Amino acid sequence: MTERLPAAAWTRRDDLAALVAALDPHAEGNCRWVGGVVRDTILGLAPKDVDMATTLLPEETAARLSQAGIKAVPTGIAHGTITAVLDGGTVEITTLRRDVSTDGRHATVAFSTDWRDDAARRDFTINALYADPRSLELFDYHGGLADLANRQVRFIGDARERIREDYLRILRYFRFQARFGSIPADKASEEAVSELAAGLKGLSRERVGWELMNLLGLPDPAPTVRRMAELGVLAHVLPEATEAGLALLDTLIDNEQAAGAQAVALRRLAALLPADPALAEQVAARLRLSIAQRKRLAIAAARHGEETDARALAYRVGIEEARDRLLLAGRATAPLEGWNVPQLPIKGGDIVARGIKAGPEVARILRQVEARWIKAQFPDAGQVFAMLDEIVAHTSAKGG
Repeated sequence: MTERLPAAAWTRRDDLAALVAALDPHAEGNCRWVGGVVRDTILGLAPKDVDMATTLLPEETAARLSQAGIKAVPTGIAHGTITAVLDGGTVEITTLRRDVSTDGRHATVAFSTDWRDDAARRDFTINALYADPRSLELFDYHGGLADLANRQVRFIGDARERIREDYLRILRYFRFQARFGSIPADKASEEAVSELAAGLKGLSRERVGWELMNLLGLPDPAPTVRRMAELGVLAHVLPEATEAGLALLDTLIDNEQAAGAQAVALRRLAALLPADPALAEQVAARLRLSIAQRKRLAIAAARHGEETDARALAYRVGIEEARDRLLLAGRATAPLEGWNVPQLPIKGGDIVARGIKAGPEVARILRQVEARWIKAQFPDAGQVFAMLDEIVAHTSAKGG
């Protein structure tokens, strides 16, 4: 019996039907949906991206799209990829390929017209699934459907060979294991990633950082991260992670779930690291995180045992940064929900207007008022000015 892709909302999109008509007007079967869009649809998940494979050469793909009035962008033409810009989003269309050579970071490929060639060069069986865009017939060359059903993440063919083609596949393996895999995991795959983990050191830090953050942003990556440590893989990408950090990651995810908090990869990364802002900055720089991410990670790493009042903390470091610190400490985040950090209602000029000479005294009084305002849970302007008048009166009396 022929297996077919379950019909989903994206399979009924008019813009995708127009794309198929442009590429394959005579229904010759020269294009198929491929990879994550097929895998996720089978699992009943909403796919993030729609990708297509084709027997057409990239120049022919671009020409047919342009002839149909569809914008074609040569985003990766050297590797056979043309991006079609549609009303519902972009679709990457890649000519079938076979690997010619690889150095573990970059592959040299040749174009092919054989679907099996293309399937053989992909990483995992569950990612080497194809679907006819018209009939939705499924094509599975490596047992991916059975692996999906069994929640098994398995390399295609020889795991070591697949990894040597691109060592980033080690981290991709763990990301897919965290999303789709079961325990126990595939023994051959685990042996291969453990044996070849040192190859990760030759990858660009951006690629490693991207994969690590994507893994940590999944609903519950803790068991997978711990397995990475046990297999000796984590030490090659995050040597600063400690056993205490692994335990804190478990606790943090429990705290997030109890609070109904969104999963944040950066917060999970902070859990794995010691409470050392300088070290956090070094790790963020090595992983090529953005300036904003580096700052947030350092603030999370500045945590300590007893956090202050939740809103006072948010006023000092920011709402999201406070949420990180509170969740890491196992403190309630409810006071922050629906609350915006206010601005102190007075300025230095308000103090000068009350007869205080501009200078250090103004700054001192401003700090006093701010401290009282925070302690009183941010009352309105009227109460703040009353605080100010009381402090100015006391300062004047003391000076007199």
